[in-house]
Amino acid sequence: MSLKDNIDMIKEELSSEEKFFEKAVVTERFIKKYKNVMIISVIAIIVLVGANIAYDANENSKIKAANIAFTKLKLNSNDTAALNELKSLAPNLYDAWTFSQVIANKDVESLKNLKNTKTLIVSDLAEYEMATDSSMLEKYASKQDAIFRDLALVQGAIMLLNENKINEARDMLEKVSKESSLEKLVASLMHYGIK
Repeated sequence: MSLKDNIDMIKEELSSEEKFFEKAVVTERFIKKYKNVMIISVIAIIVLVGANIAYDANENSKIKAANIAFTKLKLNSNDTAALNELKSLAPNLYDAWTFSQVIANKDVESLKNLKNTKTLIVSDLAEYEMATDSSMLEKYASKQDAIFRDLALVQGAIMLLNENKINEARDMLEKVSKESSLEKLVASLMHYGIK
């Protein structure tokens, strides 16, 4: 029994060693066959990670420089160098700064220029600020992405009420969204202002 068991055990060991060497040979062939592809893949991954890190570092430095320029502008709004730097580094922040200055100085001509800016919020706010009568407010409110849509409708309706154009004011108030925070004001205007 022991001799037979020993022979079976040796056969098993040889079989497992043979399988191990067979897998090693297959692995070696695979590595030799795809060696260049694996090296290129590793290099590509390293380059992509490095490029991503460099891009993030560049964006962070732009943000810091834009914040410094913005801080300089808050301290001195006439600093043209800081204004130009902000314009080149962060155009959206530049538009927001310009809008705040235009509103503070009540500069209607500059407000017209901001109406055409690529910064959507600033252009929308500029258009809202330029609306001076009920028809302009209604035109503003008819835009799909108008931020102050409901407020413009209420303001326009109040202007129409002051002109005793009650039916037009009612029509304008009916356009206000039922989910609007101005719904109670609209209900009051409909009840007390429009009879």
